[in-house]
Amino acid sequence: MFLYKRIKVAAFMFSAAVLASCTAGGDNQGTEYAPNMYHSLPYEPLSQITDESAGLWATSNESGVGEYYNSNPNNPHRMTMREPAPNTVSRNSLGFLPYDKVKGDIAWAEENLKNPLPASEEVISNGKELYDRFCQHCHGASGQGDGAVGKVLKGVPSYSKGRVKEVNEGHIFHVITSGYGRMGAHGSQLSQEERWEIVRYVQTLQNQ
Repeated sequence: MFLYKRIKVAAFMFSAAVLASCTAGGDNQGTEYAPNMYHSLPYEPLSQITDESAGLWATSNESGVGEYYNSNPNNPHRMTMREPAPNTVSRNSLGFLPYDKVKGDIAWAEENLKNPLPASEEVISNGKELYDRFCQHCHGASGQGDGAVGKVLKGVPSYSKGRVKEVNEGHIFHVITSGYGRMGAHGSQLSQEERWEIVRYVQTLQNQ
């Protein structure tokens, strides 16, 4: 019985010591399990901590980069994220420039935009799949404006008749991106590549 009590007391004291080590305050910074899972040693681009004395690694690591300190001494102002080169514009992995034209720029789109994707079977097939998902409910399977929603809304034009048959690829891309009339913008739902794929498919419907 005496030995059992001593074991209980020892277990209690051990547990108390473990819990106390997890408490931070004053000169006691506490004990953190696997700290590198919480504090990154590589430079974090959105972190700017210039105090080299912060963190456990700052006194032992010759580079001064610790668990909390996160600044790059090789960059101006010790920034961890570099500013882009002047007069540059970011492109996506396919080399597309960002498209930020508003509804009123449709004339500019008609004159300047060209489809960067080839009229290949793969592109048109992808465009059809996206069209069926995002466009068919209004424009109909064959682009006659007779989709389930189009029948209710009325006035959805046919791709193969009238003025819509004559609009070019830039016009179609711009309308998909920014919307037109009662049609809402789809630029936030479809990537530029996906919009251009739909354009290729819509052009096949124009020629029916």
